[in-house]
Amino acid sequence: MTIAEIKKMSTIERLQVMEELWDSLSHDEECESPDWHGSVLEERRKKIEKGEGEFISLEKLKRTW
Repeated sequence: MTIAEIKKMSTIERLQVMEELWDSLSHDEECESPDWHGSVLEERRKKIEKGEGEFISLEKLKRTW
């Protein structure tokens, strides 16, 4: 499928295809998270346990992007 073909699809159709692709990838054993993902999650968990975790609302996150 080309970009031109994808752009002809409606937003709903593109989202449906994206969901199907994600579902197929999430069950693929060859598609493992890289080691650094685990390291980042561990660092964040430790910050939360120490009371140093910082949480922001989804609205605030969207404004920073």
